[in-house]
Amino acid sequence: MVTRIVTLILLALLAAIHNQLWLGSGSVEHVRELRAQIQEQQAANALISQEVERLRLEVNDLKEGGEMIEEKGRSELGMLKPGEIYIHIMP
Repeated sequence: MVTRIVTLILLALLAAIHNQLWLGSGSVEHVRELRAQIQEQQAANALISQEVERLRLEVNDLKEGGEMIEEKGRSELGMLKPGEIYIHIMP
């Protein structure tokens, strides 16, 4: 009789453990979803890091060299040097 009770208790514990493993908050599927989210976030972080590095280099160029400032003024603002004539050729 005692062995049957012990067996039933052990089976109940095994069922509870399996339930947690497959259906609980730490289940296999939940862990798989979290890993996929981590990979997506790491990819997004890598893109942002590249953009930050590009902007950091651009700031350094603007601080150190006048060429970058002149190029930005010409391309983005349409500025000219004194005495220059702007000629736009249509394709």
